[in-house]
Parts: sequence; C-alpha cells; structure tokens
Amino acid sequence: MVVLPVRFERSPRLHAMLSEAPHAVGTRVVVQGKRGPEVATVRGEAGDPDPQARYGSVLRAATPEDLARWDELHRQGEDLKWLLRARARERGLPVKIVALEFTLDESLVTVSYSAEDRIELGGLIGDLRGHTRARVNFAAVGPREQAQIIGTLGACGRGNCSSTHLQEFAPVSIRMARDQQLPLNPEKLSGPCGRLLCCLQFEHGMYLELLRDLPRKNARVCHTESGACGKVTKLHPLAGTVDVQTDQGLLAGVPAQALTRVTDPAGGKGRRSEADAAET
Repeated sequence: MVVLPVRFERSPRLHAMLSEAPHAVGTRVVVQGKRGPEVATVRGEAGDPDPQARYGSVLRAATPEDLARWDELHRQGEDLKWLLRARARERGLPVKIVALEFTLDESLVTVSYSAEDRIELGGLIGDLRGHTRARVNFAAVGPREQAQIIGTLGACGRGNCSSTHLQEFAPVSIRMARDQQLPLNPEKLSGPCGRLLCCLQFEHGMYLELLRDLPRKNARVCHTESGACGKVTKLHPLAGTVDVQTDQGLLAGVPAQALTRVTDPAGGKGRRSEADAAET
C-alpha cells in the first residue's frame, strides 16, 4: 500500500489517499472520501503510509465511463445551481448559492452557500427534490472559501492564491501590511474575496528580519557624515535605508549603517528590537 496526494477540482488542497498501487502524476482516479466516491487527480509521487494517520482510499483509475459520468454530473450541478439561485430570489432569501457538487454515485449533493444570517433552507431542498433523488447537504462557506471554489484573478494578474496553491487559510492581519510599509488602503490590501490579501503572509517573516536592522519609525538619529540629526519618517526594509527629517530638510534613502541612534530621554537608544518589529 502507498499514499498518493490527490487534488479535487474545486480546491488546490492536497489530500492523502491510500492506494494499493501507485499512479502516475496527472492520472485521474476515483477516490472514496468523506462524502463518497469522487473523481480526483494525482498531484504527487507515492509515499509510505503513516500507521497513525487516517486516509481516504483510491478505488481505481478513472475509466472513460467514470469521466463521462463525472462531466454529466458537473453539468447537472451547474444547472441546479442557477435554478436554486432563481428560487432563492423568488423567495427573497438573502443567500448566495456558490456551487453544487454530486458524488460519483449521485447519492449525495453538496450545496455550498453563503449567507450573512441564519436562514431557512427547507424550501430550496424541496426544489432540489424534484430534480434529483440524492441526499442534500447544505454547507456554509466564508468569503475565502468562495474565492477558492469560484476562482478569480488576483491583483498580480494571476489566479488567486486560494484557488491555485494554498493548502490552508493562515491568519492575515493589518500588522503585516504595516511591517511591509504598505499604505493602509483597504482597496489595495483586499483580495477579490474582500478580505486581507493572503499573500501578505508570504514575505512577512523576511520583512521582520530586515526591520531588525533598521531604527524605529520616529526614532531620533544622526547622520555620521553630515552630523545632521532628525527623526526617522519612513523605512525602506528591502533597500536597508530610511528617510530622516532634519531641521535642514529631508534626507532620503539614508543607509541604516550611516546613522547613529540617539539616546532618548526615556533611556532608549532608538534601536529596533524584535518586539518593535512586531508593532510597526
């Protein structure tokens, strides 16, 4: 037995599945997961199973009949998605139907939806009963899950991270934007989902390392060559420089090594500590 990483169509997350035999990367297989039999794609090399872990299972390589059936269920799900959206509008329900997904044996249909408040979905279940005998499961999803399922373009022009490669949604805070010296403009810092950009977390650790070699913002410093002293007004972590406002004017792009920290009245030296970097 081997373990294969597989990926489902609507998510980039890899799921470990137990298989009796290895399958080549890119092979579409039928797997038995939590919801039932589904079609997935092998996305990595086979590995050894962990005796302590629990796995789903790879049932077989998908046959042409499996794939044809899977495509038909996908089309049926798309049609029913639009039907439910229309029925929700007719009933005045404040809900967004994001996706409908069948299992390969059509025993279960999962309806992913988004709503601000708790709503009664019994009427929509009744609407589905007239089109499928599958058991209906409604699953509430958040903004990031919506972007993952639907897929969209990010500010970089590429597919959004949540639908292309993210394996989990790590916490993202406005503090990360401050550490990266980004303007705190909600429109610039928000992704298509309306939440803070997931990519803010990717380089955050690097920025914290760079900031430790820079003086704090508003710290009092003196330029070793000119002797001019002033207050740090802006940090440039990637360049390793800062801007200093002196009585004579602005010194822009001064290397941190060319500055001397001035002891402040409270006893500090204007040097940036790890705690300071986390509070910029």
